[in-house]
Amino acid sequence: MKHPRNQTQSKNPRYILDDCFCDVESIDVFNNFKIYPRIKKLTERDYFRYYKVNLKRPCPFWPDDGHCAIKDCHVEPCPESKVPVGIKSGNYNKYSQAANTMSDMTECEQANELGAINSTLSNQSKEAFADWARHDDAQDHFCELDDETSPDAEYVDLLLNPERFTGYKGPSAWRVWNSIYEENCFKPRSVYRPLNPLAPSRGESKGFYNWLEGLCLEKRVFYRLISGLHSSINIHLCAEYLLDEGWGRSVWGPNVQEFRQRFDTAETKGEGTRRLKNLYFLYLIELRALYKVAPYFERAIVNLYTGNSQEDGETKELLLQIFNEIKAFPMHFDEKSMFAGHKMEAKTLKEEFRLHFKNISRIMDCVGCSKCRLWGKLQTQGLGTALKVLFSEKEIKNLPEHSPSKGFQLTRQEIVALLNGFGR
Repeated sequence: MKHPRNQTQSKNPRYILDDCFCDVESIDVFNNFKIYPRIKKLTERDYFRYYKVNLKRPCPFWPDDGHCAIKDCHVEPCPESKVPVGIKSGNYNKYSQAANTMSDMTECEQANELGAINSTLSNQSKEAFADWARHDDAQDHFCELDDETSPDAEYVDLLLNPERFTGYKGPSAWRVWNSIYEENCFKPRSVYRPLNPLAPSRGESKGFYNWLEGLCLEKRVFYRLISGLHSSINIHLCAEYLLDEGWGRSVWGPNVQEFRQRFDTAETKGEGTRRLKNLYFLYLIELRALYKVAPYFERAIVNLYTGNSQEDGETKELLLQIFNEIKAFPMHFDEKSMFAGHKMEAKTLKEEFRLHFKNISRIMDCVGCSKCRLWGKLQTQGLGTALKVLFSEKEIKNLPEHSPSKGFQLTRQEIVALLNGFGR
């Protein structure tokens, strides 16, 4: 999330966020000075800049209405030869001490050596890897995960494919968001969500929010997270807007008018303020997930492995610095009230929560612009991973210090999505 200070008017009083004891000014100062500069550095490092994604999966909900033909919608995949060999070689290398001694080898030597690592593992370790695989297959994922072994899955360098407005808009784009809100936000069909800011108002927002406030905390949180994600993505597109395509080159920059249409209090009849509050709420939820998952990464056994031992050590050190800053933040969201009711009722609600969110991750395969699809999938997976963390507190508390865990495991894709999603 880039500089929340710029996403609210500084003259506003310390306005308080709903559903938590936090105020915008404190989050702004914490983010802009303590967190964002470090997160930006972290996501520029090799471990976090390469994301494997399948952008060719068909839309499972309606006939594909054609992909965006605008040149800026295109995603340039990264040739495998450019991807650090440690990233290509698979998740288990983050636990291999032998792997970290090979930083001076040539790429081919590394590939051969890494290919041989598995044959030198003890039977106990092989068993652990098999357990992880079974655990990953059976796990309660909040996202529909791409099959990384599919021939259509490719590495993308996120730094070379930045999130920005490419010109993709109109009915196709709005069908995606309307489907997310109308079908997947615990909302009765008789209640209409406030329409997109560029459409004429039907004056229904008051009734909608009366309904929303009547929901239990969990379902209200779900809606607010999706709204926050929508706001976040819209702000990125306003900040990096396609301003000019003249003379054979595209020019991007802030589009203030577009931002006002979506978020200005007067132009949106008060709706914009709610959207911005939900953006901050999303920030706090993902911040809380990072706080909770810190013990997973603080273990010596976890390496953010790329094959370059110096780079890997520096990357992990930077991540641990971020965790230390997060631990010092005084106003974390308290998730203890989530799913705190009757045991069976809570279990059912949590499963509903998971299935609704999983459906949203599948809708991202319906986005017609490849670049928008890439960043939509990444940020959705980041939020899904944050939810997975928040619902795995006991498993994280019981992690063994010096051996892999059967109870809680993150794939490299989930780690990359979690930190890049929070960075956005």
